[in-house]
Amino acid sequence: MEKFTTLTSLAAPLDRTNVDTDQIIPKQFLKRIERTGYGDFLFFDWRQTPDGKPVPDFVLNDARYKGAQILIAGKNFGCGSSREHAAWALSDYGFRVVIAPTFADIFFSNAGKNGIVLARLSESEIETLLQNAQNIPGYQLTVSLEAQTVTDNRGFRASFEIDPFRKFCLLEGLDDIGLTLRHAAALDQYEAQHDSAGWLKAK
Repeated sequence: MEKFTTLTSLAAPLDRTNVDTDQIIPKQFLKRIERTGYGDFLFFDWRQTPDGKPVPDFVLNDARYKGAQILIAGKNFGCGSSREHAAWALSDYGFRVVIAPTFADIFFSNAGKNGIVLARLSESEIETLLQNAQNIPGYQLTVSLEAQTVTDNRGFRASFEIDPFRKFCLLEGLDDIGLTLRHAAALDQYEAQHDSAGWLKAK
C-alpha cells in the first residue's frame, strides 16, 4: 500500500448524498477475480447511458476534473452492502482522498485498509468545497494527513479527525498484510519452536 502524507490535487465534486456501494461499483462487476481494473467501472451506471454513451454532465466525464485524486461528496457516502470492491474501484480510478460529512462504517474501514484517506468535514464546509470545485477552474485542495487538515490557496482551512491506528497505517503504507509482515521474525521464531516441539513429541 502506498504511503500517504500530503496530497495536493484537483478536487472533483460529486454533489450527491447516500452514494451507496452498488452505485460506486455495480454488482455485475463483482465476479472479477482480479483486484485491479475496477476503476473502469467506477460509478458505471452514472457515467453512461443504457446504450453505452457517456453522460456528458457527470463529473467523471467532465474534462475539467480529469486526473482529480480528491473526491468531494455528500453525507452517508459508501452506504449499502459491505463490498470491499467499492474501495478498490475508487483507488484504482485514482482517488486517494474522499471528503464528505459522514461515511458508512464498513466502507470507512475498507477504504482505510486500501490506502484511501476519508476526511469528515461539516456539511457547511462540504458545501463550500462543492461550490468552489464546481465554479473555480482548476480548483485544488491540499490534504495533510500528518496535520489532519484540508486547505486551499484561497483561505479555506478545516480539520478532520482520524483514528490514530488508521493514521499510522496510512502514513506508513501498511495494509493488513504489511502489518503482519512487521512481525515476520517473531512469527518465524514461533514456527521454528512449534515445529521443534512437535518433532520432540513425535519421538
